[in-house]
Amino acid sequence: MQFDCCVIGAGIVGLATALKLLQGEPRLKILIVEKEMLVATQQTGHNSGVVHSGIYYRPDSLKARLCRDGSAELKQFCVEYDIALDTIGKLVVATNGVELERLSALAQRAQANGIAAERLDSQELNRMEPNIVGVGALKIGSAAITDYAAICKKMLELLVARGAEIRFGAEVISIAERHDGVTVALASQDSAVASQLVVCAGLQSDRLARMAGLAVDIRIVPFKGEYYRLPIERSSLVRHLIYPVPDPRLPFLGVHLTRHVDGTTTVGPNAVLSLAREGYGRHGFAAVDARDTLSFPGFWRLAAANFRSGANEMAMSLSKRHYLKAIQKYCPSLTLYDLETYSSGIRAQAVDVNGKMIEDFTFVRSARTFHVLNAPSPAATAALPIGRMIAEATGLIPDGANAYLRASS
Repeated sequence: MQFDCCVIGAGIVGLATALKLLQGEPRLKILIVEKEMLVATQQTGHNSGVVHSGIYYRPDSLKARLCRDGSAELKQFCVEYDIALDTIGKLVVATNGVELERLSALAQRAQANGIAAERLDSQELNRMEPNIVGVGALKIGSAAITDYAAICKKMLELLVARGAEIRFGAEVISIAERHDGVTVALASQDSAVASQLVVCAGLQSDRLARMAGLAVDIRIVPFKGEYYRLPIERSSLVRHLIYPVPDPRLPFLGVHLTRHVDGTTTVGPNAVLSLAREGYGRHGFAAVDARDTLSFPGFWRLAAANFRSGANEMAMSLSKRHYLKAIQKYCPSLTLYDLETYSSGIRAQAVDVNGKMIEDFTFVRSARTFHVLNAPSPAATAALPIGRMIAEATGLIPDGANAYLRASS
């Protein structure tokens, strides 16, 4: 059971990395290890389905460059393999003068990131979206929707056809790096040895990095995003993705209206602390996860710095009426009866000991291991260029200049 590379995690980033390795060098012996029984069961399978354009991110960041490149590459992948894709565009809606000023700053950022964006006045907004009200909007035509679980299933199919081996139900219990390879031990008492190890563990990324012996001083703090779904008869309420103007002082984008490729439309998410990293139910709790978060000084510093916004997010979690108020700000026709129960998602957010959320994609490495330590949204959109970047970093395929890593180092 000797492999050239072992990839831990069968979410979209792990699968994209394995695919890029085999595309770069078809003779590689690749093993993918996944503790669940299917691909895309965690963050990838619970995300919004949006193919982001990258307007929010600092122009010199990995997020900005990888998202822009990833959007184009992911759309090409969907077209090539006949996966559902609809480029419906996004409207970021301002409802007052302060938000209109922020919208101008967002338009400048879009321009700096090379993303086409069109300013709309209130009348143009009303013509495009009769059920949405605002004093202005920014239209980003390149935003799209897709089915990320279907993308992962296709990636798995391509990997198996290229000779990759995948083990489901294989929880990693230890990682031992030596000068000549890495041994990965599994709960099934099985093990594998690989020349290189890539860890794309999402919600468990910090734990596996420490398991591998890396000195990691950040912690994954899980935030649950709770959604509602509109009734079928209201699912065509909007034509575009509808987002509020984000407050630059706050870490999340706010409650928005999201169309999906299956014809449904969701409302959300909010962002509340989850006491279970993989607990998608409303009252999910795992003692080890709660202890990890609540014993971490960085969490309490983050909570103190964002007390007001955190209280508002919690109020939305506890009160459907409060949640409705947030969306009625730009979609006043919605009522409590329009908010039907829907599944939640969990964002793996890296936080440092000072309570600062790590904004950009973050990677740590040793001689034979490469860890994706922080890859929240838009990691799904950016997965293919992230995978290529990691594949090149292993040294197992020809180095395509690896401009992303060099620019971030």
